[in-house]
Amino acid sequence: MGSLIYLLLDGTPNERVTLKGENFKYLVKVRRHNVGDVINLRYRETLSTECRYKILSIDGRSLELELLESHLKEVKSSKALHIAWCIIDSKSIEKVLPSLSEIGVEKISFISCERSQNVKLDFKRFERILEASMQQCGRSTYIEFDTYKNINTFIAKFPDTKVFDFCENTLKNESQLRRVLIGCEGGFSEKEKEFLSTQENFRLSTPMVLRSESAVMAVASKILL
Repeated sequence: MGSLIYLLLDGTPNERVTLKGENFKYLVKVRRHNVGDVINLRYRETLSTECRYKILSIDGRSLELELLESHLKEVKSSKALHIAWCIIDSKSIEKVLPSLSEIGVEKISFISCERSQNVKLDFKRFERILEASMQQCGRSTYIEFDTYKNINTFIAKFPDTKVFDFCENTLKNESQLRRVLIGCEGGFSEKEKEFLSTQENFRLSTPMVLRSESAVMAVASKILL
């Protein structure tokens, strides 16, 4: 585990900040910060600005900070990957979201396909999960989320989408891949396969059958890292 990257707070930068509650417990009880230590903060309304604060005092329930400097520092992947992900169980999605954030995925479009589970996606909860990841990895941008009612609608809007599926084409030039469609558990239906037959498809160089969330992680890692 590395050192603290930053805390993410509501509002905008102030010369003096008082931290209480969970932030206080995390900094003092978990991270063991003391008076005189310098920590980094970002604010949700000005995410691209990094602020350096010095701890002035600590009492039993709060700590007082003084702003030393602030500067623009946007941290994100140098590549832009848009994943079109056929909807699976939300708990499985939540398990890999922090890693997808750390890897640098820019956007995830969730698609209701014929074999998708009937689940309601809680984007507010997803954002809270992302924030915890961002505070640890230093990323200064959220993954963007949206939804599509079916694969046909998505492909109509993004005809350059590449399809991850069982096929003979092993991914070779991953640097050129910017948008990829990944199926849910059980893969694409025959009707969906027929519709996608004109799209460029690929597989990874493994004989293993990957779960949907494993495929998302593997493809994102291959392209972005």
